[in-house]
Amino acid sequence: MPSLLHIDSSADLSHSRSRALTAAFADAWRARGPEYTVVRRDLHVDQLPHLETSALHWAAADRTPEESVAPEAEALRQQVIDELLSADVVVVGAPLYNYTVPSTLKAWIDRVHIPGVLTGGVQPLAGKPVVTIVSRGGTYDAGTPTEDWDHGSPVLHIVLGTALGMKLYPVTVSATLADRLPDLAPLAGHAAAEFADARTTIERLATTLG
Repeated sequence: MPSLLHIDSSADLSHSRSRALTAAFADAWRARGPEYTVVRRDLHVDQLPHLETSALHWAAADRTPEESVAPEAEALRQQVIDELLSADVVVVGAPLYNYTVPSTLKAWIDRVHIPGVLTGGVQPLAGKPVVTIVSRGGTYDAGTPTEDWDHGSPVLHIVLGTALGMKLYPVTVSATLADRLPDLAPLAGHAAAEFADARTTIERLATTLG
């Protein structure tokens, strides 16, 4: 059965734009038929710990004799890896927090970016579709002082797209705080239109990928 891995990382459980878009993707995926299943990993509600030891960054065969990993930490890492390997399609909600990905998402990335297992000469995930939904409270338009301040999107591109070799489908929405910050209020209409366009794109991808 086709399986979707649905990942969220927003700390906002009520009004998150990234959560709304990943949910729209999952709903459209399920609508394709009862055989289209979803595995959910909510990285904010059920947070992964930071790496217990730097040895977890390496495959077991590449660790030095002095590097040891507790069995439960090894099992958790393997669970996260198996979820990713088992999915036919992945959707990742990644709001921009202080110009980069949330720490909860970074903890997940640290458990899958492993040379000799998923990267570094081996790419068992090569070509697997991953839809990344980056929601940005402000604007980062070309030619503005903040055009280079989005450090979250490059992380996802480098790790998922380049290192893991996945087929990246990036979706971005901006000015999501236009309804809360007076300085962004003039962009509210533009932000709403961009969100609607993103939802249309998301639903189209959910019905064609996999």
